[in-house]
Amino acid sequence: MNPISYWQRLKVAFQYVMPQIYMTQAAGWLAKQKWGAVTHFVIKAFAQKYNIDMSIAEKEKFSDYASFNEFFIRPLKENARPINQNPTALCCPADGRVSECGHIEDDRLLQAKGHFFSLNDLLAEDKDLTETFKNGEFVTTYLSPRDYHRVHMPCDGTLRKMIYVPGDLFSVNPFLAKHVPNLFARNERVICVFDTEFGTMVQILVGATITASIGTVWAGVINPPRHNEVKVWTYEGESAVKLSKGQEMGWFQLGSTVINLFQAGQVQIADHLSVDEPVRMGEILALKK
Repeated sequence: MNPISYWQRLKVAFQYVMPQIYMTQAAGWLAKQKWGAVTHFVIKAFAQKYNIDMSIAEKEKFSDYASFNEFFIRPLKENARPINQNPTALCCPADGRVSECGHIEDDRLLQAKGHFFSLNDLLAEDKDLTETFKNGEFVTTYLSPRDYHRVHMPCDGTLRKMIYVPGDLFSVNPFLAKHVPNLFARNERVICVFDTEFGTMVQILVGATITASIGTVWAGVINPPRHNEVKVWTYEGESAVKLSKGQEMGWFQLGSTVINLFQAGQVQIADHLSVDEPVRMGEILALKK
């Protein structure tokens, strides 16, 4: 790994000392305010800074959004993100870039070059889940500020369990993923466990600094409020939630990272995926073995 500069070291150090929760709470409060022309000015400035394509948004005008949150989780026009219809393929759950992907070595996942983290830590020490995904496959997708921030299903699935894990709120941008050890396993996250025709699949929504809220379509807003302990919801019988391939399953206010886990021998990650590869929701993520 190349040595980092003095300023880069300061940037990493700041992540450890900054008031993560207070910054996130402040960002969340600001993002939900409805301040008319002021809100519309902020939205326009943000869209211009990050070169956001509003032509694919369901509502193209900045003035159509009452709050920054409404803009940030803006739905797209129908067919703006076609879903790959190959029945043996899983599709990308979100717009973004591949942070890392590949094989889970026993119970170790690659976070970034030179940094690994464990399934046991990522999955909140759930021993059964950890065993389920040993030697499986994974894909980590980073959502930048410019991306579409709703998260969708890679395949048809039946929700069996949801786990809220409290944690830190480090930024998850690619630079910090390379320099903050165990990043994804120490940040706040929501773990969603699905039964699928491709075996058990986990889709994890990872929080970050100023990610003020994570939500799912079946439970609504998960945080805030933030809890100090792991919370588990199970879905059996009539409470089981069935979602179809490409269907929305959750969202970020503001953006972050999605991690997908697959069992050993079930899928092959698409050959074209590699680190920093841009992806769009609906494109091929993996193929059934």
